[in-house]
Amino acid sequence: MSVSAVITGASQGIGEAIAMAFASQPGSRLFLLARNERALKAVAGRCLALGAHAEAIACDLTDEVAVAQATGDLADRGETPDLLINNAGRFVEQELFSTTAAEFRDALDANLTSAFLMTRALAPAMMERGHGTIFFMGSVASREGYPLCGSYCAAKHGLLGLARSVRLATQNAGLRVTTIMPGATESPSWSTSEVSKARLMPAEDIAQSVLSIYQLSSRSVVEEIVLRPVGGDL
Repeated sequence: MSVSAVITGASQGIGEAIAMAFASQPGSRLFLLARNERALKAVAGRCLALGAHAEAIACDLTDEVAVAQATGDLADRGETPDLLINNAGRFVEQELFSTTAAEFRDALDANLTSAFLMTRALAPAMMERGHGTIFFMGSVASREGYPLCGSYCAAKHGLLGLARSVRLATQNAGLRVTTIMPGATESPSWSTSEVSKARLMPAEDIAQSVLSIYQLSSRSVVEEIVLRPVGGDL
């Protein structure tokens, strides 16, 4: 399976695991985006070691100009990806009524605006070509409310709404759109918690789900999928 994929938030956690999963596929061309250039280059190096073409593209995905430049550079080189994985985001745990307006907007930008900007930039070329796949990395917080995660829940609920809209807007152009909604996953978001690793899903399981869904025939789409630790939500 040869694939050209743009993966955001690829410098760590689930994004890194997804990059590694696709790097193991023959002929993969990976364009990895995140703000942390040093960590991103390290991931790209590990992908290259698996035989993939991998480029690290440092980009603030909440910045409209930066996204336009990064995606424009790809277009100028004739790169229309087969696959866009909107994985960038940031877990925010804070009591809602102590959250400032700026903090609320930051949560929306990190988890929702970034996906909007990337999708707006890359989906039209996919539609013109007549095929492509877009993943949105939601969360169980896209479906549930959690008392200490008000801004995060709002952002992830919004992401699910965006994905559903993109699905309907692109289905007649041959695109497949999937929202992945994982529960607690072993990642930097949980690195300072006292939760046992045994209660967390491996990031590699989320990555394998993305790869498996992508490998379905072009006649089928998984619109939404929820993954949870076997012991349930934390």
